Amino acid sequence: MDIEVICTGDEVLTGKIVNSNYSYMAQKLEDYGLSARRGATVGDDRAELLRAFREAGSRADHVIVNGGLGPTVDDLSQEIAAQAAGVGLVLHEEWVERMDAYFRRRGRTMPENNKKQALLPAGAELLDNPIGTACGFALNIGKARFYFTPGVPREMFRMLEQEIIPRILKAAGAPGVIVLKRFHSFGLGESHVDEMLSGLEKLAPDGSLKLGFRAHYPQLETKLTVRAADEAEARRKLAPAEAEVHKRLGNFILAEDNETLEGVVLSLLREASASLAVVENFTGGQLAARLAPLPGSEEVLLRGTVSRSGAGLLRAFGMEGGSEADAHTPEAAQALARAARMQAGATHGLSLLCEVTGEDPTLTGIILVGLDTEQGPAVRTTKLLGHRDWIRLGAVELGMDCLRRHLKHLPLHERNDFERRPS
Repeated sequence: MDIEVICTGDEVLTGKIVNSNYSYMAQKLEDYGLSARRGATVGDDRAELLRAFREAGSRADHVIVNGGLGPTVDDLSQEIAAQAAGVGLVLHEEWVERMDAYFRRRGRTMPENNKKQALLPAGAELLDNPIGTACGFALNIGKARFYFTPGVPREMFRMLEQEIIPRILKAAGAPGVIVLKRFHSFGLGESHVDEMLSGLEKLAPDGSLKLGFRAHYPQLETKLTVRAADEAEARRKLAPAEAEVHKRLGNFILAEDNETLEGVVLSLLREASASLAVVENFTGGQLAARLAPLPGSEEVLLRGTVSRSGAGLLRAFGMEGGSEADAHTPEAAQALARAARMQAGATHGLSLLCEVTGEDPTLTGIILVGLDTEQGPAVRTTKLLGHRDWIRLGAVELGMDCLRRHLKHLPLHERNDFERRPS
């Protein structure tokens, strides 16, 4: 199965925006046991687009094109697709009506130029887009089946998973159902988890179970993909592998499937009718910023206090000691967590303190996570090495994972692959 991906747009070609859409598409194909053999980026140039479509159509089985379905003059995908296929453009009145309704629901009048989005190559198959105005479509060019998708990420995400991948799998003669299960862990490296899960695929003797990974520091996504005739059979095959992953990775699993670490933490706090006050220095409020946008956080996240100076944090809470050294001790981390909790009237206080020394890219970060509740205090101390953003992200995720562990009554101290013992 030869699959290619073509991303369009001058802004992508020139690097003005990062091409995260390609990354998403390639990873999502991998999730379903497919893979992109080639990827290309082409600007808003008629001749270059026509060449790219014809060349891909001469060698691939399936081609996914992203972008160029908008209403403006530089959106060229429909026009060039029709030219490459040797057909004309046809106005789809049904899609015009859907766009008009889309604008009316928002109290707006549809601009006349949006009708361009309903001009599709003759004979094209419509690909539904219920959350936008760009009409996706599928069309044969050469020997390949082309799938044209919007450049807007959330519209493309849905179309790829619900419209395109099922069509590719059906054309490949794949079993009726492919089920994907994802586990998100904190603090474990890819090679380590690969060793820990050695032999897992053998739990499905027919070879229908595949294990894969996607690393994004400091988390790792572990993926189980199973093929079966129907969903019930797929779930039966998946069950023993899921249980084994839980057994082997244990407390390091922080979330599953579409869950996030911050979402899990917020849910645990809400289930416990708990509230939180946060104190941060080096991380600059990034832990609180991960929680604050989530629905329901207004009932839980009562206060966040930020000062780049640890001594400034001590003064903010009226505590004695004015030096950075005074502020960066386990005792200070506990005291700040308690003071934040008491002042905000929260059930939980969390302090996240980080002292960074050295020069990029070989910085050393000593991280203190203080927790305080009515049941008493706790503190976790560790050391991370690397560049500034590496340490900052590691500290934020460590702080949230400590809170997750505390709320689930798990050990706070469980060494991970990225930390070093403080000297």
